[in-house]
Order: sequence, then C-alpha cells, then structure tokens
Amino acid sequence: MEKMGERLIKQGIISPDQLKIALTEQQTNPQPLGHILLQLGFVAEAILRDFFSDTYRYDSIDLTDIVIEPDILALIPEVKARQLKILPIRLHQQHLWLAVSEVQNVLLLDQVNRLLPHHFHLEPLIAGENEILTAIDNNYGFDVSLDSLLDEIETAHHSHNQNEYPPLVRLVNNLLIDAVKRQASDIHFEPEETFLRIRYRIDGVLQQVRSLHKKHWPAIALRLKVMAQLDVTESRQPQDGRIMLSIAGRKIDFRVSTLPTVYGENTVLRILDRHRGILNVQQLTQQTEQVTQLRQLAQMPEGMVLVTGPTGSGKTTTLYALINELNHESVNIMTLEDPVEYKLDLVRQTNINPRLNFSEGLRSILRQDPDIILLGEIRDTETAQMAFRAAITGHQVYATLHAPSAIAVIPRLLDMGIVPDLIADNLHAVINQRLVRKLCPQCKTAHPIDASWYQKLQPIYPKLAHDGVIYQAKGCSFCQYFGYKGRLALLEILWMHDALKQHIVRQSDIYTLKNSLLVQQQQNLVQQAVQAVCLGQTSLAEIQRILFLPL
Repeated sequence: MEKMGERLIKQGIISPDQLKIALTEQQTNPQPLGHILLQLGFVAEAILRDFFSDTYRYDSIDLTDIVIEPDILALIPEVKARQLKILPIRLHQQHLWLAVSEVQNVLLLDQVNRLLPHHFHLEPLIAGENEILTAIDNNYGFDVSLDSLLDEIETAHHSHNQNEYPPLVRLVNNLLIDAVKRQASDIHFEPEETFLRIRYRIDGVLQQVRSLHKKHWPAIALRLKVMAQLDVTESRQPQDGRIMLSIAGRKIDFRVSTLPTVYGENTVLRILDRHRGILNVQQLTQQTEQVTQLRQLAQMPEGMVLVTGPTGSGKTTTLYALINELNHESVNIMTLEDPVEYKLDLVRQTNINPRLNFSEGLRSILRQDPDIILLGEIRDTETAQMAFRAAITGHQVYATLHAPSAIAVIPRLLDMGIVPDLIADNLHAVINQRLVRKLCPQCKTAHPIDASWYQKLQPIYPKLAHDGVIYQAKGCSFCQYFGYKGRLALLEILWMHDALKQHIVRQSDIYTLKNSLLVQQQQNLVQQAVQAVCLGQTSLAEIQRILFLPL
C-alpha cells in the first residue's frame, strides 16, 4: 500500500500529509488505500481510475450514460455484480469485457468465471467503484414495486411480523432511490382533494410518475419528516430540513421543504448529487471557443465576473465550474451562498441566514484575507457596492445577478447606484445562460431541413449548409421515451470591450448598448441556440420552450 502511496505522491496526485492521514485511517478502517483516499476527498475517482490504468496496463472506461444489452447483463446476476463491484460491458465471440474497480485482486477473474455459464476470456476495463455501482443501478434497473408495498401497508396491522424494514420505510426509500436513478433534480409530493400526485423534475421539466390514494399521504409525510428531522407535530407552518442517504456508493443530499396547502402539506425534495452537480469548464459547454474564454476569465488576477439567467438556468453550476479552475492550496477561496448546494474541497463556504445577509457576510469575508470571492447573488445596492469594492482592492469576485439579458446587467448596476467608471474598469464579463434538454443520443435521427425552415434559420446561423439537416428523437428506453437525455448549457459571454466601456461611462441607453454588440459581432443567446439545433444537440421545439425565437 505504501508503494502505491509513493507513486501517487510522485505523480503529484496526493501530498505526503494526505498519505499519512489515509494510512492512519486505514488502521481503524481496513479498506484498500484508493477507497480511503476517495472517502477522505483527497482524490477524484476519475483521476484514480486513470492512475490504476497506467499502473496495471489495462484500458479504463468511462461508464457515464453507457447502455448495455440485456443479454450481456444476464450473464452475471445483479447481486453478484454489486458484491464483486463488476459490470459486464461487451461480448464478442468468447471475449467478455468487464468493468472492474479492484484490478489488483488476482482472484477476482476466477470468481467471475465460476459465475458464467461457460468459460470466457475476460478482458478487464478499469472503472471507479462508485461509477460501477451507478452503472449497475442504471442498467440492471430498479423496480420500485409501489403496488406491492402499498398492499403490505394496507395489511400491516394484521401482521405481527417484525420486519427490519417495514413496508412504509421501504416505500419512501424506493421513491428516493428511483428519483436519483432517473437523475431527477426534485421530487414533488402534491396532495389533492382525493389523491396524492408524485412528480419528478427531470432535465428541468416536471413529469408525473405516480398517483396514490390520499389515505397513504399522512404516513408518507410523517416518514419524510422523521427522516428530515422536522417537527412531526407541526403541520400549519412551513418547515425546512435535509436528508442524507448513501445511494450507489455516493452520498446524496435531499433538501426538504414543506408548505401547508388547502389539501395538506405540499412537500418538495431538492436532490443534490455532488457527483453530477459539480462540473469543470470542459463539461460545462461543448464549444471549444467558449471553454477557452471561460478559462481566460478564470485567470483574470482581479475584477468581477457576473452570471445572469432565470432561476434554474445553472448559474451556480457555472460559478462552481469557474471556481474549480482556480481551486488550489495556494489561494483562499471563500463563498456566501443561500444555501450552500455542494461542498467544495479547500473552499470556505458560508450559508446566508436571517442574521447574516450578503452585504454583512461580504464585509466579514474581506477581513479573512480572501483571494477569490463567490457571491450566490447580488440582491441590493449595499451588496453590489461591497462587491465592487472587493474587485477594486485586488480580489477576484464571481457572483450572480438577475437580469433579462447580458447587456441588461449594465443598466441594472447603474440603477443600484454603481458609478459607471467602476463598472467599466472592474467588470470583465457577463455570462448569460439557459439550460436546454439534449436530444437522446440513442434515438435521435436526422431529417432534411425544408426550404421554409432554411430561410428562417440561415440568417440567424449563417454557417447552416443548404443541404443541412435538423434532428428529432422519437423516444426509447434509454431516455424513458421522452426523446431527451441530459441538458446543455447555452452561454452568451459578453466581454467588456473598449467601445462598450465608453458607452457605459457615457451612460448610454440600452438600445445603444445593444447596437454596440452588433458592431462587435458577438454571438448572442439566440444564435447559440440555433447553432445547437443545427449541430443536432437539441430540437427547435426545445429552444422555443426556453427562448423566444423570431421565426
């Protein structure tokens, strides 16, 4: 184990102090060193996967969005796949490719061969343990079996069997696990007059998954309150809490909110999955030019970058991606958030509360010797003035600000009383963004653009070829027959070029500011959206849902 640790140190993956901490932890928690390093947060799973790939001379595999044929999955029972942390990937003649996490386990392949109906030549592919468990969830499937659990609840009072996991507990757990498996961001429990509606928000759109008789809701609501450590006797006041669960080998945070309604307590669970929620700049956008621009913004030694967009457009995700570019032991990064959504290594994060608002928190942060400051939102004049004061005094400041467009941020700041010269000298860029659903990669197909659509789209996206195609998706099991899988960020990056700065100092009106952008030929959000359609990333119907297009 120490040899492995020494190699990790030589490659700069961990520090000597981190290795000592991990080895000390291993004495009381006898697990593989790599697993302990992951638990301590000292190394990312993808980095460890690549390290094992180089060390043991095996290929690695990224299991994100992988789809495996049922015949291949049937070779190894799900319970054994979980126990051994393996996943069958591909079969060709007598060769079976397996995703494995413990390549150093020399007995593993023998155990797998004993499970198979006949002998195969096994080809190991290295993957992270959590990645394998997540892929097992996504591919073997998970039957919520609500009907059978509801039947058990109905007859529970007739039975004296002391089950370790009574049906109500399993019912709620299965709903939470099912929502995570479907990559939902929220779960809505909505009591109506005669029934309970359960909806998931998947890729930004609410989808009804079940309707239950209302008589089941009091018991489900009580169980959720107990899990979230809420007051079970209080039903007339809103309450907030949280639930922490370990699903597929990773910790999932559920933020619980209850609100009294005429038909009972409406309950919404926000799902925060650190594995999916924290992206890097490369994952944020598929446009190479924008990745370069975002990295240039992250390297600015001082000044301010603002992100705007409606609620749910991914502003916090973009800020986290920029912070990830800068996160290092040599800098002090501090945040003020409402609330903290994901915990970041090395970053000092603070929750806003009734006794600590953004302006007061920022004033305190400036006494903590920060290099980089992240503000969850600039809401008022005092916070805006404090943020610009921090930018003037040599800090990097990243924040969100609500405005209908990137250029509309300028008059919004002027209305807050920020001096035009301060805006021109210290605001480096504004990022305006939206999230659109991506077409399912498994079932999308290309269709020729008819002449009328070509005439409408070509002026917006001049690169559109005359024989261009437009993509649609009919739906399949991979996307749960919705035609969409995952979301794509559309980013409009507005740079404060010299001509625009001059207009800001002159306090020009919004129309003059917009004309300045046309002269500079900066690509706007509508052009980004049409480009995404022409590249087959999303559909016209989806961007019409998110943006108004002059078509």
